[in-house]
Amino acid sequence: MARRTTARRHGETSRTRPPGKPARRTRRQREATTPAPGRRGRHPHHDAPDTEADFRRLAGLPDGPEREELAQRLVCAWMPMAERLALRFRNRGETVEDLQQIAALGLVKAVNGYDPEHGTAFESYAIPTVTGEIKRHFRDNLWGVHVPRRVQELRNRVRTARQELTRSVDDHGPSHQEIAEHTGMTEEEVRLGSQALESFSTLSLDAELAGAEDGYSLQDTLGETEAGFDLVIDRQTVKPELEALPERDRQILYMRFFCDMTQSRIAEQFGMSQMHVSRLISRACRRLATRVGAPAQQ
Repeated sequence: MARRTTARRHGETSRTRPPGKPARRTRRQREATTPAPGRRGRHPHHDAPDTEADFRRLAGLPDGPEREELAQRLVCAWMPMAERLALRFRNRGETVEDLQQIAALGLVKAVNGYDPEHGTAFESYAIPTVTGEIKRHFRDNLWGVHVPRRVQELRNRVRTARQELTRSVDDHGPSHQEIAEHTGMTEEEVRLGSQALESFSTLSLDAELAGAEDGYSLQDTLGETEAGFDLVIDRQTVKPELEALPERDRQILYMRFFCDMTQSRIAEQFGMSQMHVSRLISRACRRLATRVGAPAQQ
């Protein structure tokens, strides 16, 4: 009789539970899967230490050696998480060791600024703090050319859009219009962001060009200022003023500055004294300087 009763009870149980509905969990199963108080919102870090009691003790300690020692112990306990966050920013122009030092600095700020009374897990507060410290370092210290923060943000959006829209290695990349449609930016903002892509790191003028075998550098490709250009501009500027001078003054200036004749020889040519030739040259030069706005030279 007992076996039939048991079987009947089991049958009643299977009939009363609708098909497809999961069986009710026991109290022990619910307790095993329910997060403990004060641990909601935890990030899935497999090595996250249980430091809740230490943080509550830290919040009640005054400034002094005891608080510093406890804070240092908490920083060491959470250092693996900070180092993993630093690795997300590798290959961006900074060494891994420097990134981990910056992440450690952000972790120290997180430990000192965390308030357990807010009810959130420490990693929920520390992750944005450490990440923000690393991003701030990139923004303030690693740009080769000063770029406003707004343009830096445009640059990041353009870079992300290019990665999302580039279909293959041989693809030339999306146009400014395609990026604007993809991101909701204007084409002018896309152009600003694209220009900032080349401003993050600078190239030394002494850097050897790719494929150059004779030490040919970037500086060797730059042009130099040609002094003859300024001379041509000066001559064209003074030409109409020279034509306005008296014939004798023009001849004297030509002999002196173009034929490189001395004032004594010019005086002999015109049958006048050397002193008079000097006065004529000075007067003509002052007149030309006044007309073209240049200092007079003799």
